[in-house]
Formats: sequence, structure tokens, C-alpha cells
Amino acid sequence: MKKIMSTLFVLVLAGGLHAFAEDVAEPATKETTAVKSKRTTSKPKADIRDNFFYGGYINLSFGSYTVIGIEPMIGYKVTPKFAAGIKLQYNYIQDDRYANRSYTTSTYGGSVFGRYLVTPKFYAQVEAATYNYESFYLNGSSEREWVPFVFMGGGLIQPLSERTWVNVQILFDVWQDDSSPYDDWQPFFSIGVGAGF
Repeated sequence: MKKIMSTLFVLVLAGGLHAFAEDVAEPATKETTAVKSKRTTSKPKADIRDNFFYGGYINLSFGSYTVIGIEPMIGYKVTPKFAAGIKLQYNYIQDDRYANRSYTTSTYGGSVFGRYLVTPKFYAQVEAATYNYESFYLNGSSEREWVPFVFMGGGLIQPLSERTWVNVQILFDVWQDDSSPYDDWQPFFSIGVGAGF
């Protein structure tokens, strides 16, 4: 029993000397205690600008139906997997498919989108859009009209560097408005470049 008690005494004394040695090395003051607590609890502040990303698409099609357009985009990463943003679109169109007449017009509009990363490279997207189209009639008159769309689909992100990427996506219009100039369930393919997050 004496041997156990003396062993415990030595351990307690050693522990006390160790604690004393720490206190001597760095005396406990209000200042050092505050600095220690700051070091353990403070995290680097995230800059809100780090969550923004931007990019867009260029629309090019040549031939009897020529399209030259631009679609800039800006988004915000709400969580590590979910982002939301807006896009604007402008297209110049020249349609030479008709024998006796060539049509020149433009379309414009915008959209809001939500994007969810299913995996680090694949995402699902929902996008509500409205675009203004010009319709031409046989009597030579024309009329502009806003057409709504609700796109659903997804895409693939391929990083180019730490903060830039290329993405390829396919979307389908699930709204199917009667005034849409596109065929039912026609896929919309896009290839774009982005930067940010």
C-alpha cells in the first residue's frame, strides 16, 4: 500500500510541477488569456465577394439562318452545393431561308436560375426565362411578343484552373408556351465559360 501511495504522490507532484512550469513559461495574465481564446475561437472572415461567379455564353450559328448572340451571367454561391443567378440574352438573327425575302431581327430577354451540384462536376438546373421575339407575317407586318420558358436539365463542369471552368449543359422547356418558336421538347445545348468560386 505504501508503494502505491508513494507512486501516486510522485505522479501528483510531477503533474503539479508540469503545470507550474507552464505557468512560469507564460504567466497567466488577462492579456495572454484573451490572446489564447482569440486564437482558438476566431476564424478568418469570408469575403462575400468570394461567393460570386460570372461567365456566359456566345451563340453562333451561320448559314441560311444566322444567329450571333451573347448571354452574360452572374451568380452567387448560397451554400457549397447550391447557387442562384441571373442571365441576360441578346441575339442578332438573319433568316435567309425564304426564296423571296430575307428577315433580320433580334431577340432579347433574361432569366433567373438555381443550380444544385449533385457531384463536384455534375449539376441540376432550373431556370425561369422570358424572351422577346419578333414574328413576321405574310402581309409584311411584324409583331413583338414576350414568351415565357421554364427550363430544366443539367450540365457538366470541367475546371480549367482553380477559379475558371467550362460547362456544357442541356435544358428542356417544360412550360411549352403556345407562342414559343421552338418545337415541343426541343433540347437546348449550351457551352460556356465561367470564373469565380
